[in-house]
Amino acid sequence: MASELHISISAERVFSLGPLNISNSILTSLMVSALLIIGFLVVSSLARPSMKKPHPLQNIFEYMIQGFYRLIQGITGDHKKTRLFLPFFMTFFLFILANNWFGLVPGVGTIGFRETETGTEQMVLLQHEIKTPVALAATATAQAPAEEAQLENNLVETEDAGGELGITEEAQANPEEHQTSIFIPYFRAGTADLNTTIALALFTMIMVQVIGVKYQGLGYFKKFFDLRNPIMFFVSILETVSEVAKVLSFSFRLFGNIFAGEVLLVVVGSLIPLIAPMPFYGLEIFVGLIQALVFAMLAVVFFTQASASHEGEH
Repeated sequence: MASELHISISAERVFSLGPLNISNSILTSLMVSALLIIGFLVVSSLARPSMKKPHPLQNIFEYMIQGFYRLIQGITGDHKKTRLFLPFFMTFFLFILANNWFGLVPGVGTIGFRETETGTEQMVLLQHEIKTPVALAATATAQAPAEEAQLENNLVETEDAGGELGITEEAQANPEEHQTSIFIPYFRAGTADLNTTIALALFTMIMVQVIGVKYQGLGYFKKFFDLRNPIMFFVSILETVSEVAKVLSFSFRLFGNIFAGEVLLVVVGSLIPLIAPMPFYGLEIFVGLIQALVFAMLAVVFFTQASASHEGEH
């Protein structure tokens, strides 16, 4: 089975809607989003003022929200900012956590279909390699007999190699018939796709700029282009580089941890199934939780820094 192991760093296309290609990571993210929305609607329907006793599910969510509220309050130190940042924190945390853990569900990454790819380019290359000695033999008439004999030996060896590779005249005439089969899973964790993590990072940093303008006005952008003196100009350049670096660190940290965990589980599961992957499943559950919490907390930290006065920080 190890020979059939297929690991792709990019998401694979599952189907298309006109010109729009739907990859397995997009399909998983859509399913996770739908499940979260349905869960929120169910919990909100249970929270009725007329109910004398709260539903246990409502209590669980209230305890979780209260805990996260206190956590964010410890970062912002301002209840108004905490109420503003809490929805972003909860959305990031629950969406990333659900995607991370969804990738550990049995069947995700293992149930799919096989897609065939033609080997036309490879066959053309092999044909070129086979025909090259023939062309050389055609030009060998003016050479010494010893060199002509050597070219004929090369031609025979190449034809033998072509026979060993199973390249027949029919195959050379119809290279499209030589196809390779690649396994494509229907589902793949959204956070195991670099496109998703980059989108999350870009949205986060765009909201950082929006919050900065909300609290400081257009003067917020002075920290990116400060001409008061050479030192402050150099600092403003560092601030700009820092904003770009945050996007890269956000996206690659989350993608690297989740994708590496999935690869580890696939490799260990293909070598020693059933028993050996169990400890790694527990580790990935913990890593998925920590990565979701780290991403959401860093987003709140950046929101808080953008909302604070730049002059006050100095």
